[in-house]
Amino acid sequence: MDRTELLLKELTEANGVSGYETEVRKVIAKELEGYVDRIDYDKMGSILAQKKGTSADPKVMVVGHMDEVGFMVKEITKEGFIKFLPLGGWWGHVALGQRMRIITSKGPVIGVIGSKPPHILPQKEREKVMEIKDMFIDVGAQEKFDVQKKLGIRLGDPIIPVSEFTIMGNKRMYLSKAFDNRAACAVVIDIMRKFQRATHPNTILGGATVQEEVGLRGAQTVAYMGDPDVAIVVDVGLAQDVPPDGKGKAEKIGGGPAILIYDALMIPNLKLRDLAISAAEAKKIPYHLTSMERGATDGGRIHVSRLGVPAIVIGPPIRYIHSHNGLMNRTDYDNTVKLVTELIKKLDKKTVKSLTEV
Repeated sequence: MDRTELLLKELTEANGVSGYETEVRKVIAKELEGYVDRIDYDKMGSILAQKKGTSADPKVMVVGHMDEVGFMVKEITKEGFIKFLPLGGWWGHVALGQRMRIITSKGPVIGVIGSKPPHILPQKEREKVMEIKDMFIDVGAQEKFDVQKKLGIRLGDPIIPVSEFTIMGNKRMYLSKAFDNRAACAVVIDIMRKFQRATHPNTILGGATVQEEVGLRGAQTVAYMGDPDVAIVVDVGLAQDVPPDGKGKAEKIGGGPAILIYDALMIPNLKLRDLAISAAEAKKIPYHLTSMERGATDGGRIHVSRLGVPAIVIGPPIRYIHSHNGLMNRTDYDNTVKLVTELIKKLDKKTVKSLTEV
């Protein structure tokens, strides 16, 4: 594995559902050490590093979120089965029959989300999507085996999908959990490393937020703490180039970074959007424009912080997010790093001021 693959492996395999991001935060802080001037934290656990360039102003924030979708223990039945609630958005069918890791005071416990064999599944159940509230995790429940005492499971314990980072037969394709949004965390780290050798006419605030998947919560506090003049939110796109109707979709693996033109909580700053497009075209970096009518990113909170922050969302397209395994193309990742790096180089004081001139 090369340096980026090792970074992606460490980040994606770390356990860090919303509200339980400590393990991920430690990895990010370790990777940023030596490449930045200082590292700060807000009181929710988001991390923000500072790298001064040839000018103290403007402050350019580049941020992804460190939390992943997962679950939390909400009930332990008398028989020892684990009922759980979702942290982030899940479609029930992608969870059934999957292995889960419960992080307890005694260490991790492996279980499986129970599913009925097709032999005994009534026709009506076959035709409906099973809801999360009706599911359970089996950790080896058996009569007279007290899972709470023996395994240390208690209410509030986080539950993480079991999935390892894998380089596929097509060596440019990576499979893992938590690409949403650890891929972005890796992008931020790689960018901060690049600016050890490249000059920039601004101060870069590079970091990662907590609790994005449950309401963009860390974005609000980290934006207040950093008080940026402009923000580049790095988040994944939704690759749609799969059967039955994915042929010809613009948002596809290998299509280059997505530049978001709309989501449910933010319309990007139009001048910043056009600057990103011109940067991509000038450097011949492939890109595509995309929208998301349901769902939002950290930009939804950052762009309305204080008096408002010109903001944009850029990121690599990923297949199968919010499941146990996402699929990412390395070239899309590298081009995201290139595009964001080129955009940062353009964000001097005069340019940033022009973004909000009427």
